[in-house]
Amino acid sequence: MAKLLRRMQNASRARSLVPLIAMTLALAASSAHAAHAAQAPQATQTEREREEVQGYRFQIITGDDSAVTHRIVDDLYKRLVPTFAAFRTELAQKRRMLYIAIGPTALRDALSRRCDCVVISAYTSSQVWRGLTARLPKPRRIAITAVYAEPAPNDQMRLAELVYGRPVRVGVLLGPDTAFLRPVLHDAAEIQMFTPGDDLNHTLNSMTRAETLLALPDSDIYNAENVRNILLSTYRRKQGVIGFSADMVKVGALATTYSEVEEINAQVAELTADFVRTGELPAPQFPRYFRTIINEGVASSLDLRVTDAARNFARPAPAPAAR
Repeated sequence: MAKLLRRMQNASRARSLVPLIAMTLALAASSAHAAHAAQAPQATQTEREREEVQGYRFQIITGDDSAVTHRIVDDLYKRLVPTFAAFRTELAQKRRMLYIAIGPTALRDALSRRCDCVVISAYTSSQVWRGLTARLPKPRRIAITAVYAEPAPNDQMRLAELVYGRPVRVGVLLGPDTAFLRPVLHDAAEIQMFTPGDDLNHTLNSMTRAETLLALPDSDIYNAENVRNILLSTYRRKQGVIGFSADMVKVGALATTYSEVEEINAQVAELTADFVRTGELPAPQFPRYFRTIINEGVASSLDLRVTDAARNFARPAPAPAAR
């Protein structure tokens, strides 16, 4: 096995860095396969092959050739290696394909393929994921899941409480494409619906009870044309904005939780391993592991005394298993 992994490592280093990174590797059929092998060491080659065919092969699909994408793929590959049980080229084509799609372009690519396959999406927002999968036939749709790109709303609302040092009244703007999040936001004090064409300033001004605004990646609301206006408008009303990315905090939002590559990849690897072991694909998920960034200047202007509990609000990802 050690020689096999060394050959896989050497192949990984030598592979060409191209937008479609196809690492066709066999995943473990299940832990039952190992148990059976231990009980019947004299099993014939045909019996072993029959069990191996029950497993999976996978490809990591990317939508670009950027340095960040290569960082994502290299780290994800290392995290998935412990899931592999065996690799037999002559059996690979008999296994069911599992695609891991990195970003929206790769997700569109994966969904366009006619295959009996499973798709795990990462680095795509919940809004975009739903838009791309909503019209798929049910049998196809249940074979697709995701780790969304944006922070979990519940973690964001908890962060708001930590930054303010007390329970805080949160306001949320929802558009037609993010209205599905309403049940998740039941704890929010005030939810306002926004339809493209509405007066955004009027909608913001009507949120009189909210002390802070929870921003969501809705392109009808938080687009390049509106973000600056939203930040200035809320700032004038002494309302902080809990952003949905670290970049948004850097340009004027109060704070956010956010996930680095290693944290998203850890969750994707866990989801993949669980699926290979159980054959069950979970519903799409928000990031499980995260850290926090706070705009200290904005916090000071809002007369907030930020504590270490807020600064250190995080859920660390486990380190990759040693090979």
